[in-house]
Formats: sequence, C-alpha cells, structure tokens
Amino acid sequence: MLKIHDFNAGSVIKQLEYKAFMPTFINSTWSWNDRELTRLVEKSAIAIGQVDAYSHQIPDIEHFIRMYVVKEATVSSRIEGTQTNMEEALLKETDIQPERRNDWVEVNNYILALNESINRLGELPLSSRLLKEAHKTLLQGARGEHKLPGEFRRSQNWIGGSSLLSAVFIPPVWEEVNTLMGDLENFLHNDDTGLTDLVKIAIAHYQFETIHPFLDGNGRIGRLLITLYLVEKGIIQNPVLYLSDFFEKNRAAYYDNLTHVRTKNDLLNWVKFFLIGIIETCESSSQTLRDIIALKKDCEEKRIYTLGKKVNTAKILLDYLFRQPIVDAEMVSNRTGVSLVTTYKLLDDFIRLNILKEMTEAKRNRLFVFEEYFTLFKR
Repeated sequence: MLKIHDFNAGSVIKQLEYKAFMPTFINSTWSWNDRELTRLVEKSAIAIGQVDAYSHQIPDIEHFIRMYVVKEATVSSRIEGTQTNMEEALLKETDIQPERRNDWVEVNNYILALNESINRLGELPLSSRLLKEAHKTLLQGARGEHKLPGEFRRSQNWIGGSSLLSAVFIPPVWEEVNTLMGDLENFLHNDDTGLTDLVKIAIAHYQFETIHPFLDGNGRIGRLLITLYLVEKGIIQNPVLYLSDFFEKNRAAYYDNLTHVRTKNDLLNWVKFFLIGIIETCESSSQTLRDIIALKKDCEEKRIYTLGKKVNTAKILLDYLFRQPIVDAEMVSNRTGVSLVTTYKLLDDFIRLNILKEMTEAKRNRLFVFEEYFTLFKR
C-alpha cells in the first residue's frame, strides 16, 4: 500500500553523462491520514458538484462551452510561451498577422485536440492511445511537428537548461516510458485504489508530467488529461472546468509543488495544491456562468427589446454571439438570412446598444466583437 503522506517518489538512475529520474509505479492501493487533506477532498467534491449542477440549469450551455474551451486553449498554451489571446484565437488565420500565426496555430490545435478527445471518449477509453491522438492533433503544422507527433519519445528529453548537462529535471529514460504509461493507464482505470477521483487525477497529473512521455507538448497534454478524466468519470457532464488558469496564475507554486514531490517526496502538498485549484476554479466557473445568464438577460430584455420589428432577427444574432463573439457582416448575414445592407444596419444597432464594438476601422473586412462577453472569461 502506498501512503500519500509517506510517499517515495522514485530514484535517480545514473546514465553515461547524466542522471534520470525513475518514478515509483502508482497503480496500487493508497491511504492517507491527514485531516486537512480530508477536508479539502470533501470541499472540492462539493464545489465540483455545484458547478456541474449549475451548468445543467443553463439553457443552450453548448453555446458557452466553446468559450471555456477557447480560454483553456489560450491559457494552457500561454503557460508554454505562446502569446495568442482569446480574441485572436477566434479569428480566421488570414486575419492574424504573419508573425503571430505560429502561436495561433498552436492554440487552435489545442482547441481541436480537446474537442476531438472529448468526442472520442464515447468510443475509446482514456488511454495512451487517446493521448497520442490528441498529441498528433496538437502538433500538426505547429512548431513541434517534427518531434514525433502522436508517438512517445524515443530519445531522452529534459526540462529547463540548454542541455542534459544543465537540465533542471531529467525524466525517465525513454525505454521506460511505455511501461510507466501502462502503469499510469491502469491506475486511471483501477477502481480499488482507495482514492477519490479528484485525488486520483491529482496524482495522475503529477505522474504524467514526471514521465514526460512526449518530446514536446507534455504540459498541454498533461492538463488535457485532467479534463478528459473528469468527463470520462462523469464528475462533470459539461466541460466547463479547466485548471490551466489556476496553474498559470500560480505558476511558480505549480512548478514548485511538482518539483517537491520528486526532490522531497512531498506528494501531500501537491495534492492539497491541486484540490485548492479545483475549489477556486469551481467558484470562478460558477460565477462566470451566473454572469453569462445575467448578461444574456440584460441584452434580451433591456437592449434588443427596443428594436421593434427587428427583435426576432436581433435575437438570432445575439444567440450566435454567445457562441461566436467575433463576427463580420458576411457571417451575420449567413446566420440571420438577411441581406448585407440589412446586416450592416443591424450591426450598427448592436453597436449603439453597447453589445458590439468594432475591432477594425477599415471600410472593408470590418470585424465586430462582443467585448462585454469576453470580459467575463478574462477575469
């Protein structure tokens, strides 16, 4: 039996010119005797139940899920150094400045990988195979496209520093990756670990990042793993809970806690940090969902209500904006079924009502943004 409060994370294995870390296998029965951890386990379970229940009460929740996914992709990629913001992520690639397109591709690949993986859960369990598929999508046409997309590494990688000799951390040798990932996969599907699901995914995320099975994209796939597990286990029915924002805001603590497991065997504080992230993220997500409903009600009952005969068409556009908050006239015309002349008049109405704001000042290719909606996701 493994004990969270008395965990041995692994050992350093000497190679020819460096030392690699070999983590302990985790597919076992577990226990803990820490009261604070028990309190956080209970509190995080209540918090996640509340946000999931609240998401079920919201009509057309799928309209809002897209923005959660876009935020997750933007923030998760920003942790790795990309600079694309949410507004840019929703633009067409042709609307992105050439020097920023690599970042745009990486963020949109993450959106695609996340959506595809969630859809695949209906036919394929959370597994190395599913993670490899997501990895392949993540790296296609991006800067890491030559780093074995869709395959576990077949060479040594490292974290920090410019080489193995100056690395901050060196994951296990590549020959051990398949065995370690097999153990991780078995752990995820083992119902007799003695752990709650939230504690289990906390440990699994740590183990994945320690194994570092890919040559590139491990951080993003490791964070994607959290969401996929929560969805597969039915802990959340609607994918509106992502931890990347918490990790990004507490970046130093995130990396320090992961490192302390490997160097100080301090798994207990990592799990506590993870559960605090669950609690804070649930509270933030619940507030965002409440604010979305309030904004939608305000736009419907106090703003577009004043448009008289245009109300029905305006309602179609408003619903569309909650799914696609950056539009041009052609998109609106196609969605509402009205002429471009009428569309521009409707867009002017939405600007006057402080629903839309023009992003560009050009006479052609004008873009309009539902900025108030974006603000809810940026807090």
